[in-house]
Amino acid sequence: MKLTVSKSKNSASFYVQKSIRKPNGSVTTVTIEKLGNLDEVRTKAGGMDPYVWAQEYVNELNRREYEEQKEIIVSYSPSKLLRKDERKSYNCGYLFLQKIYYSLGLDRICKTISSRHLFEYDLNDILSKLVYARILYPSSKLAANRQAASFLEKPSFELHDIYRALSVLAEENDFIQAELYKNSQKVVGRRRDILYYDCTNYFFELEQADDLRRYGKSKQHQPLPLVGMGLFMDYDGIPLAFDIYPGNKSEQPTLKPLEKKILKDYGLEQVIVCTDAGLSSKTNRKFNDLSIGSERVRSFITTQSVKKLPAYLKEFALAPSGWRLMGEDRTYALNELDENEYYDKIFYKERWIKEDLSSRKMREGAKPLEQRLVVSFSPKYKNYQRKIRQGQIDRAQELIKSGRYKQRPKNQNDPHRFIARDVMTADGEACTKEVPYLNMDAIAEEEKYDGFYAVCTNLEEMSVDQIIRINKKRWEIEECFRIMKTEFKARPVFLQREDRIKAHFLTCFLALIIFRILEKKLYEKYTCEEIVSTLREMTMYRPGEKLGYMPSYTRTNLTDALHEASGFRTDYEILTDISIKRVIRNSKKK
Repeated sequence: MKLTVSKSKNSASFYVQKSIRKPNGSVTTVTIEKLGNLDEVRTKAGGMDPYVWAQEYVNELNRREYEEQKEIIVSYSPSKLLRKDERKSYNCGYLFLQKIYYSLGLDRICKTISSRHLFEYDLNDILSKLVYARILYPSSKLAANRQAASFLEKPSFELHDIYRALSVLAEENDFIQAELYKNSQKVVGRRRDILYYDCTNYFFELEQADDLRRYGKSKQHQPLPLVGMGLFMDYDGIPLAFDIYPGNKSEQPTLKPLEKKILKDYGLEQVIVCTDAGLSSKTNRKFNDLSIGSERVRSFITTQSVKKLPAYLKEFALAPSGWRLMGEDRTYALNELDENEYYDKIFYKERWIKEDLSSRKMREGAKPLEQRLVVSFSPKYKNYQRKIRQGQIDRAQELIKSGRYKQRPKNQNDPHRFIARDVMTADGEACTKEVPYLNMDAIAEEEKYDGFYAVCTNLEEMSVDQIIRINKKRWEIEECFRIMKTEFKARPVFLQREDRIKAHFLTCFLALIIFRILEKKLYEKYTCEEIVSTLREMTMYRPGEKLGYMPSYTRTNLTDALHEASGFRTDYEILTDISIKRVIRNSKKK
């Protein structure tokens, strides 16, 4: 590289240029950097002669380029011991998470929080390391503190600082979520009009319940105290907001408070809220049935159990006649269909219904809730349900044959629901001997609903195709919970204080947002397990002081995609200390 000065009558312009040989053999000169005009360079020089400063700047660039390009020879001795307590291996996979962390402005959020509190530790360093460790090495805070030492950047905090920071994070939970949503809109496109809400819970291995961890119905069927989590997700599958509530609390009342909060704090106006049947109480539906003038402000799409419909609506839903295909005017009769011909088709029918209100409410002038019931039927879905059920029936038969069946509550996937019991002798006389058998009536009753699926909505003009397409994306919120529970191991939680437990789930929530954005940047080509395991395995070996870092991971299509999405590379044969510092700086660029 060389310094080029282009002089004019009244000034001069300074350039850093380099000669490059083209593939055809010709040589061309390209501008690497424009340093500015004479006045700008004089300002940068800080009192030095601008020409001298500019030449020294170019000399330094050449020195760095030489350091980066020169071959490094490392010698080893089979008789020389390693230095005690000297770390040789470092993880660099966290840098790809760090790129998103800083682009979301979490460092600025931490800086704002720090200005409101009196503490000396680096909150940003603690939060960032907790988030990276939650994705790469999910474990306790004690273990996360140890794992933080394996990152290229040495942590600046001690274990006791982590616990103190958790209390601050819990106090600033709402502020962090609101600011994060605002910042995230600059990083990734987020649809503001369609929201998904669902709940799950986490059990704790303790015998004594407290105000937060209470006994309730566990999603994982554990008879232990629980903490519940409500989560809002946007249309693109990125978490929006969450809240924690006592484990014995019903899920249905948790929707309104959190939705009110995000409508206010996030500045959302017209929204469609999608939920499953368990959260579709009349109260929640009526809350999201709001119009101002002729404009609908809040709407809902919720799944509806066909089995739980009133008799007249169930009759309508299961009737074989009156079915349509998208984009066609003709009607079909299901009992006349060749299901092989229409295997991949989805048939539908719809009607409007009104929720019954008490006479008292009617006298007060309350309006009934008008809803659009959309029922769909798919031969493919019917076949899928029967295949799943057959496996459960086979399991029930095995339980009967082995005598290992139990008396326990039945759920929709428990094969015990197909086992009936009679107490009789071989001659049919009553006695104390129990005889189990396969309940064919229960199987036939379930088969009536195979292939049918229903949703309720108050959207008037939206097409059935759009409603079905929106509702189908509910699987992504289930995927969010699965990632937190399996990949990020959100439990067990090795914390006792309520505020720190809530802060723990905040770090899980932040980790989930960062990870989902990373998935989007990778065009969703790779599974969660592939991405996490690759980031975890991306380590670098440091052969010695001032000898740089050598990647000790396998370069793959996924590592190439990570580098391309993040704008830096860690997969050269060896990276000098200067190169690593540049990579770290790039990972923190907004």
